[in-house]
Amino acid sequence: MTPTVIERRPRRVSGAPRASLPPTARRAGRRSTVLGLLAWAVGFAFCLPVLWMVLTSLHSEPDAATNPPSLAASLTLDGYRAFFGADGGPSPWPSMVNSATASVMSTLFVLALALPAAYALSIRPVRKWTDVMFFFLSTKMLPVVAGLLPVYLFADNAGLLDNIWLLVLLYTSMNLPIAVWMLQSFLADVPVSIIEAAQVDGARLPAILTRIVAPIAGPGIAATALICFIFSWNELLFARVLTGVAAQTAPVFLTGFVTSQGLFLAQLCAASVAVSLPVLAAGFAAQDKLVQGLSLGAVK
Repeated sequence: MTPTVIERRPRRVSGAPRASLPPTARRAGRRSTVLGLLAWAVGFAFCLPVLWMVLTSLHSEPDAATNPPSLAASLTLDGYRAFFGADGGPSPWPSMVNSATASVMSTLFVLALALPAAYALSIRPVRKWTDVMFFFLSTKMLPVVAGLLPVYLFADNAGLLDNIWLLVLLYTSMNLPIAVWMLQSFLADVPVSIIEAAQVDGARLPAILTRIVAPIAGPGIAATALICFIFSWNELLFARVLTGVAAQTAPVFLTGFVTSQGLFLAQLCAASVAVSLPVLAAGFAAQDKLVQGLSLGAVK
């Protein structure tokens, strides 16, 4: 009888190197590392002007005006004191309140109008809905300056110059096409079966929009609201022409720091940082919803 030979595998000695990865895996790892470093470099390049503006705002006017600027210059808050009126200058708070009022109210009106429109164009599409979408897009093809004179004449005849509610109306009409386009793509991913089940239970359109569609498409709605808020907050042309003192917004107030004489760079950078903080705070607070909303529907 032939004895059975049992083959024994050699034990792996502790500390011995593992088997090398296949070439395809090594190339994929190097490609991922290179792309990651490139993404960090691009992100730093985009953030560098903002970081430079913040650093310049903390310098004195003579140090900020040197060429090339000195990174080792002493830091001071004189620019922020000048912006907030500590030196006896005008206070920026009325302008900030006007910008917040116009941005928040116009964003709420845009969502109230765009959500039903996007529902009709995505979940319950109307006939030739693509033509309707193109019409919304065509309203953004006209340069803003081309409609400035008719709007000014209308506001002058209607007695609406230097009125914050005129800016609310304008910002609502300007951001509505963008909101409809964004929400239409977000609402297209809402399951129709859930809506049909709610309709069987007797739910009407307002209940469907607020209790079913809005929670499911919440990240997309948050992303749309944030973009509309940013566009309204940063708008300058209409606010510059149609407002005076009572309805002056923060970007208009910011232009007052640019003068043809004297040193103003540090104060201008400080004012720019202060005016940008509400938008940065809103974006930071809604960053998770913003990422989810912008990636909603990207993977089918």
